[in-house]
Amino acid sequence: MKSESMRIKEISLRQDPDLRKELALLARGCDFVLPSRFKKRLKAFQQVQVQTKKEETLPPSLSQNIPTFYFPRGCPKEKVNIDAVIAKIERTFSEFPNERATLEDMGKVAKACECPLYWKGPLFYCAGGERTGYVSVHKFVAMWRKILQTCYDDAAKFVHLLMNPGCNYLVQEDFIPFLQDVVNSHPGLSFLKEAAEFHSRYITTVIQRIFYTVNRSWSGKITCNELRKSNFLQNVALLEEEADINQLTDYFSYEHFYVIYCKFWELDTDHDLYIDRKDLARHNDHAISNRMIERIFSGAVTRGRKAQKDGKISYADFVWFLISEEDKKTPTSIEYWFRCMDLDGDGALSMYELEYFYEEQCQKLDNMAIEPLPFEDCLCQMLDLVKPQYEGKITLHDLKQCKLTDVFFDTFFNIEKYLDHEQKDQFSMLRDGEGESQEVSDWERYAAEEYDILVAEEAAGDQWNDGYEAELNPVDHQKASVLKYQMEKRPFFEMPSHLAGVDLDEYDYEEDFE
Repeated sequence: MKSESMRIKEISLRQDPDLRKELALLARGCDFVLPSRFKKRLKAFQQVQVQTKKEETLPPSLSQNIPTFYFPRGCPKEKVNIDAVIAKIERTFSEFPNERATLEDMGKVAKACECPLYWKGPLFYCAGGERTGYVSVHKFVAMWRKILQTCYDDAAKFVHLLMNPGCNYLVQEDFIPFLQDVVNSHPGLSFLKEAAEFHSRYITTVIQRIFYTVNRSWSGKITCNELRKSNFLQNVALLEEEADINQLTDYFSYEHFYVIYCKFWELDTDHDLYIDRKDLARHNDHAISNRMIERIFSGAVTRGRKAQKDGKISYADFVWFLISEEDKKTPTSIEYWFRCMDLDGDGALSMYELEYFYEEQCQKLDNMAIEPLPFEDCLCQMLDLVKPQYEGKITLHDLKQCKLTDVFFDTFFNIEKYLDHEQKDQFSMLRDGEGESQEVSDWERYAAEEYDILVAEEAAGDQWNDGYEAELNPVDHQKASVLKYQMEKRPFFEMPSHLAGVDLDEYDYEEDFE
């Protein structure tokens, strides 16, 4: 009865011409005062509107129709039988005395967990094995069950195993126990067991190469997403299959480490594992311009505060420099040199900044009695080479689209390579770059050539020593033996002798400006 009366009032409101006129004026934004005789009718009309809205069924929330698309710990796959995995692990532990596994036993446990062999170190340390020297079955099962319930892919599991409590990323120090286990147990590095002084430098080199390739944000913190997008975990899995560590050229090659450290040792005359501006300027017979050297030491690409405070960079910084110098086509190396050339940090290379670096190149060419190309002509060539999107500036995106970034950078700060490029035709360089196998990078080619040179020099030195020793008396022969031993130890003579000597500076990264 009540609803019927309300419907009658609603109809009467619609039929009332005066009220309809006033409401129409209100809809158009006009001000008016309702007469008192209309107030009751309007109130009844509003009540009907509220009642109608309540009776309408609301559509389901839009968010309910959007599937989940963000999985920071990996996308959950089909339901994993966790109990079956745990049972397999328990059977493996039952083979060990008192159901306790040492680090040497963790290879079998890693396989029971369906992980690559060289995850054994992270599994052992994450379960607390470092404190006691062993891992009990109950503690390991509790740890691995939690990981299976919260981490759904290899990247998330690996980060969880290595990270510090409360973090969701990896810093450089997190990799040290894992890499120390690789050094101790990989057959390709067995010759290092009796040379502990080599361990710290090799580990430092591998860590820098990991962050150089994987940490695309330059944050100093490797996230699950960055690890997922890289090929690092695939290389860790290959450690089990490849007995020759030098075949894993992306991160673990000992030959690459040997080349990098020999180059650093030649510059580090006082062997304090730091080099200053004068030391770095001697690299490759003073090929790098002084203005670029100043930019490297300005903090544009260095990690610690020592470059700004004491005017020195560490061995870790030198790893980044040498790889970027010898292969200017990778994303990280392009970003490295772009940061150095971007004097004002505005994210673009202006014509002034290009001229600033080219001036020193012209001075060097004059000293060599070579007539330099005028900057205007050089600029036209470089703009044709890069083809920037916006007139008057070159952005990081422009350089990453260019296939001859090495020619661009060498033109402005590496006189030796600039002259080499000038001897070649631009189109032939572009054709050669497209025709080269993508499997061999500029860095790999350089490292292989330098390693062969170092081996040949060492062999020639041994032959010279052998011929010289034959003419010595017994006393001189003994001295020569000591000298030969020291030469064989080079370039690692007088190096730190314990892993604790690994000096990974606290890195302060700039935010990426791209």
